[in-house]
Amino acid sequence: MKDFRDLKVWQRSHKLVLSIYEVTANFPKHELYGLTSQMRRAAASIPTNIAEGCGRGSDADFARFLQMAMGSGSELEYQLILAHDLGFIDKLQYDKLSNELIETKRMLNSFLQTLKGNRTQLTAKS
Repeated sequence: MKDFRDLKVWQRSHKLVLSIYEVTANFPKHELYGLTSQMRRAAASIPTNIAEGCGRGSDADFARFLQMAMGSGSELEYQLILAHDLGFIDKLQYDKLSNELIETKRMLNSFLQTLKGNRTQLTAKS
C-alpha cells in the first residue's frame, strides 16, 4: 500500500482544493450553502478519492476511485464556468483555477492509463 501523500497527482489536487477554498471565501454570503459548498465539496472529492483508492487492495479498485475523482473534476469544471458567468470570479481567477484543474485531470488520466496498463500486463502473464 502506497502513501497517497507521495503521489504527485494527490499533491496537485490538494493544492487545487486550497485554491478553491481561498477563492470561494470571497463569494457572496447567500451562496455559502449553494455554489460555495458545491465547489468545495467537488474539489475536496478529488484528493479524497485518490487517498481512498490508494488504500484499496487492487489496481482495479484504485482505478475506480480515480475515475470518481475525474468525475468530481468535471463537476468542478462546470462550477468554475458558472462562478465566472455569475461574476463571482474574474477572468484571471477563472483561467488560473481552470488551468490547475485541467492539469490535475491530465495527471489523473495518465495515472489511470498506467494502472490499466499494469492490469493488462498482469492478466497477459497469467
